[in-house]
Amino acid sequence: MRLIVKYSLLAILTVTLGGCFGIGEKKQEYNKSAQAWYDAIQSSISHDELEKADKQYLSLRSEHIDSALLPTAMLALAQAHMADEEYLLANYYLDEFLKKYARGAWAEYARFLKLKASFLGIHDINKDQKLVADTLAQCQSFYASHRGSRYAPLVQTMIVRLEMAQYLLNADIAHLYDRIGKAEAAKIYREKNTHYVFKPEQIEDPESGFLSSLNPFD
Repeated sequence: MRLIVKYSLLAILTVTLGGCFGIGEKKQEYNKSAQAWYDAIQSSISHDELEKADKQYLSLRSEHIDSALLPTAMLALAQAHMADEEYLLANYYLDEFLKKYARGAWAEYARFLKLKASFLGIHDINKDQKLVADTLAQCQSFYASHRGSRYAPLVQTMIVRLEMAQYLLNADIAHLYDRIGKAEAAKIYREKNTHYVFKPEQIEDPESGFLSSLNPFD
């Protein structure tokens, strides 16, 4: 049910509501200054009322599309949703931010937050195999082009943790092919693990929450 609510809210965020908060609101609010909307967003975030903050952001964007407060509001909402483990919504705001401010001073930070959201969104390395592979590739790309970044050490740590997860996945797939008598396929997956610098004994067997136990953000 919670996932359905998240997807519904994500759909709502893609359209302009024109300041109307819909049926059930006791009072419609509109025609405020950008600062007033921004302050309202921050207040809602501080009270963990993120749906209300999302609606207030829509009003800020609708009424003040060129406001200098918009990028700050986007990043604040992205971090708030990330803290609430709502990674789809966090990525929505980060994608919106990068569409409009791709070359701004905060673009590198937004790209780092996207990596963080993707990393934290991995809950089961067996079920989230594509997300593991995609996030690893994105982290490697970021690190290759931002080696001097203040975020590079954290991204490098994420890469190591994701490589450990990928190593375990490859080993599991190779073992599965061994069991069904496909030796050549098993060999391919074992060869994928030969370039990793760590040793198998340095990695624990995967359990529920394996990747979160390696979380560099704790």
